[in-house]
Amino acid sequence: MEERVSISISEGVADVRLVRADKMNALDQAMFEALVAATERLSKEKGVRVVVLSGEGRAFCAGLDMGRFAAMKEKGGNGIPGGENRDLTKRTHGQANFPQQAVWGWRQLPVPVIAAVHGVAFGGGLQLSLGADMRFLSPDARMSVMEIKWGLVPDMAGTPILASLVRDDILRDLTYTGRIFSAQEAMAYGLATRICDDPRAVALEVAREIAGKSPDAIRAAKRLLNNLSVDPGPALLAESVEQQKLIGSANQTEAVRANLEKRAPKFAD
Repeated sequence: MEERVSISISEGVADVRLVRADKMNALDQAMFEALVAATERLSKEKGVRVVVLSGEGRAFCAGLDMGRFAAMKEKGGNGIPGGENRDLTKRTHGQANFPQQAVWGWRQLPVPVIAAVHGVAFGGGLQLSLGADMRFLSPDARMSVMEIKWGLVPDMAGTPILASLVRDDILRDLTYTGRIFSAQEAMAYGLATRICDDPRAVALEVAREIAGKSPDAIRAAKRLLNNLSVDPGPALLAESVEQQKLIGSANQTEAVRANLEKRAPKFAD
């Protein structure tokens, strides 16, 4: 299997790269598995004090792999062989299921995570960036809560994190419309920490600064800040319950087919 994620560690900084550049780092099953495995490794890796998460090539992450949507169009379900039998409500990683852990795992790391976002972060790609403590965006970066385009809802832990960052009416606007928004809008909405010409270089610079602080104090600070949030368990489960009902339904399948066939959808009420 092709490598999906690379990890290099130097002077306390873990430089984590999505390396599926030919597909704009889109999320296929192998990428989900690699992301979860990366968080599991880093949670135990001695000497890691900060993580920088970025994508190689033209984009941070374009979202769910188009091959999954093509499979949904032909066969329904979630585009994974046997996926129609998968129970999304089953908690496999504490309060999260497996796809959620690809995002929530970064939030749970005991050290700070900085996402360096360039190009696009659409759908699952946006949710992946939300797993980080901070998001540094390039001036031309674009984001979208794009799940509605495919007849779905955000279900990779995006909902509880978005609710802690974005004003309620703006979150509803972004979720209901799926519209693409700029780095400057992301900053105004609370989704960008900084806008910089080279977000990965700046993220690595800030990471080295953080790595120079007391690791005990940094870990204590992250525990404190994580504990300020309301219990995410109900929201994580609610995401899965709603998505389970949507996946493979007539209107969700129609949304996928209409998009892939480049026509207006014909939904049933």
